[in-house]
Amino acid sequence: MEIKKSPKADLEGKKSTWMLIGYVIVLAFMFVAFEWTERDKVIDTSQALVDVVFEEEIIPLTQQPENIPPPPPEAPSIAEVLQIVEDDANVEQTAIASTEDIGEKVEVKYVPVAVVEEEPDEITIFEVVENMPEFPGGYAALMQFLSKNIKYPPIAQENGTQGRVIVQFVVNRDGSVVDPVIVRSVDPYLDKEALRVISQMPKWKAGMQRGKAVRVKYTVPVSFRLQ
Repeated sequence: MEIKKSPKADLEGKKSTWMLIGYVIVLAFMFVAFEWTERDKVIDTSQALVDVVFEEEIIPLTQQPENIPPPPPEAPSIAEVLQIVEDDANVEQTAIASTEDIGEKVEVKYVPVAVVEEEPDEITIFEVVENMPEFPGGYAALMQFLSKNIKYPPIAQENGTQGRVIVQFVVNRDGSVVDPVIVRSVDPYLDKEALRVISQMPKWKAGMQRGKAVRVKYTVPVSFRLQ
């Protein structure tokens, strides 16, 4: 049985027509795509930032004038004085003969130099000498003398004041004790008693320097203790 088709439902007749239309559309798109370039784009630069130009401040260089010191004054020239000696002047000439010409030996004599030692001045006070001054009987006798002759001041005893007073004095060339002074103080009453006892000391054995008696500075501690 043969199938019959209506002319409207037959698509074979329009197939070539639609194919041509499709080719035309594709070619049109391709043409437009190739003709589209970057030249057609327009960039608006009205809102762009303007380059900021920094103007550098030029500071002029200042130079201080150099103070050139004036040249030193020229030294006055001294005229040279020439002494003219006459040819007729008699000049004695001495001939020095060597030991080889004379044939004698020259003896050289040694002359010792005498060293004069300065004698110590009576005013000079030494602090350290070869033989230091010595209390009669030695240091033990000195401490015994101080303990026997010290009288404790009543006011210092009532106040309970005690300590050690340092006294410095000078032993003369004859052994006498002079110029006592307080080196370290404890109490005015104790200091006064220490000076009184030092002033009453007998003569010492004088200090010796190079075999001669000299004045020497000496220091003695005076202790005050309450029992």
